[in-house]
Amino acid sequence: MDTVEELNGTYFYRGYSNLSSGALLFWIFLDTTAEHFGADDFLTIGLILLGQPTIGTRTKPGTATKGTSPLSSQLRYYLDIETRRLPTLTTGSIKRLKFSYVTNLGAFVGRWIPILGIIIIASDVSQIAYKATTKYNTIARGNDKLW
Repeated sequence: MDTVEELNGTYFYRGYSNLSSGALLFWIFLDTTAEHFGADDFLTIGLILLGQPTIGTRTKPGTATKGTSPLSSQLRYYLDIETRRLPTLTTGSIKRLKFSYVTNLGAFVGRWIPILGIIIIASDVSQIAYKATTKYNTIARGNDKLW
């Protein structure tokens, strides 16, 4: 129940009373986050985690990212197809603001899947922030509104 009542200049929201405007925004943000996330977001987090370079590898030259990810390792095996040089991002290449290149299709896919997970998470955060702020502004009064 989204009832909002004035109580000495404070708010009442979902059973919580005497809330300041900041506390109201906090509870709305939590509700919006809970409504937003479903089982598909576990997949997103899994994609990011499986893409982290946690498996030791041979010594790599210079600024190359140390290690490889479980995802990249498996995809290199199952998609062992040589291609032309394809641009990818790694932890090291992101820090250098420069693409890293591979010629193995499995390595290419394995490096881009975690980036896809990061993009999905960024989209989730943007949607949650927009929905929570909009809901808050419909409830808040006067100068308590965010815009």
